[in-house]
Amino acid sequence: MFWHRFRIRNKNMVNYHKGKIGVLMGGPSEEREISLKSGKAVYQTLKEAGLDVLPIIIENGNIEENIQKIKDAKIDVAFIALHGRFGEDGTIQSILDSLNIPYTGSGVLASKLALDKVSSHGRFLKAGLNVPSYTVVDKEQFDKDSFFKKELNFPLVIKPASQGSSIGLSIVEERQDLSKAIESAFGFDEKIIIEEYIKGRELTVGILDDKALPVIEIIPHRKFFDYTAKYTAGLTEYIVPASIDEILTEKVKNAGVAAHNTLGCFGFSRVDMILKDDLVYVLEVNTIPGLTETSLLPKAAKAAGIDFLQLCLKIIDLAYLRTSSTAIKM
Repeated sequence: MFWHRFRIRNKNMVNYHKGKIGVLMGGPSEEREISLKSGKAVYQTLKEAGLDVLPIIIENGNIEENIQKIKDAKIDVAFIALHGRFGEDGTIQSILDSLNIPYTGSGVLASKLALDKVSSHGRFLKAGLNVPSYTVVDKEQFDKDSFFKKELNFPLVIKPASQGSSIGLSIVEERQDLSKAIESAFGFDEKIIIEEYIKGRELTVGILDDKALPVIEIIPHRKFFDYTAKYTAGLTEYIVPASIDEILTEKVKNAGVAAHNTLGCFGFSRVDMILKDDLVYVLEVNTIPGLTETSLLPKAAKAAGIDFLQLCLKIIDLAYLRTSSTAIKM
């Protein structure tokens, strides 16, 4: 077993051994390009630190092909940088479990629950966490004419049940735009969520080693924090730590940790929330958040005095720790 405690004396001098690390990136989801950026950032950082690291680019969702690719790589641990389906829905975790390869982040069930907003919302409510009021709509059972006759309180948030990076998400302010938004969401999933829009402060809490990092406030310079705002420089302002008082800060952090634990997540995650009238509403848990040096989890870690290399190394250590203690949280 390669895991043990460490201390970094110099960023370019690593005084411990972690075996052969495979950084899994790419994948078949709509977030492929972002995944490649995350994976390359992790790979480059670990390589510059002198570790034995290998980039493994996942090209498709073929299970047998990917099992063989990972077998051929002969890695000791997998660093998962796959966003969206295949990476965050438990698929790659199941493959790695079958190969007895330690991997970073949450296990199979926690990953499935987090990506599926229907399942996660239900868990949050049972745990006493606040979530926006919502309705789940199944594509096969959707009666368009009947639905549009209902009394609806606008604005509404329309989004696929199992997507990340705000893909397929729309904020609808008028009934005339509802049909287009629903059609767009159904283009990414067979189930969608129609949710009340809560106008408040957008916050996110990174979780590392099951503890909350400094809270980040997100201020997009667009209508909302959509895919473009997330990945286009200059379109969003980030305040780290968020300018909220200590009592609210603890409240937000506690909600983040509770959401992470409620789904059985392990090691690290990022929890997105809305703060309105001192109430914290949990939106979702990202089990494989962005991992470039400018992504939100690394920003929060940096505010806590943890640089990007240290963050990556800690995440790897947690993968070995979970394996060695057989404490896989699912």
